[in-house]
Amino acid sequence: MPATNEITVSSTAFSDGTPIPAAYSCTGRNEPPPLTWSVPESAVRLALIMDDPDAPIGLFTHWVVSDIPPTTTFSEEGRTPKGGVVSLNSANLAEYFGPCPPAGTGVHHYRFIVDALSKPVSLTAKTPVAEARSAIEKASIGHGQLVGTYTR
Repeated sequence: MPATNEITVSSTAFSDGTPIPAAYSCTGRNEPPPLTWSVPESAVRLALIMDDPDAPIGLFTHWVVSDIPPTTTFSEEGRTPKGGVVSLNSANLAEYFGPCPPAGTGVHHYRFIVDALSKPVSLTAKTPVAEARSAIEKASIGHGQLVGTYTR
């Protein structure tokens, strides 16, 4: 059987397709939930993006972490994955920005996407979100995601 580059992403805080606890939102502690992922053997680095495709203004990226070593298979609650570099999100902040949909816009789906990268992407805390997403996409050799929902 050939090796796969697909990644399994999970959290002890919520299951795929279920609500994200308010503690991880902008009205709570606004810190990232605990996450765990599998790592394909071919991964040189990993990247993690959290986004909201249901945002009224279009895709909103809440968190970008790149160049995570392949030996890092989890992130603790409230922490950036060990060895990762955080770049700018759609709010122009180099940090996690929890679920924060405008009131009355219904249920939003927040994707925690982990990409296996073929090479380091060398992003910085000042790399704009579009540039970061593009670099990650170009270096991606496999991915997986966990989707949580949130509404206000």
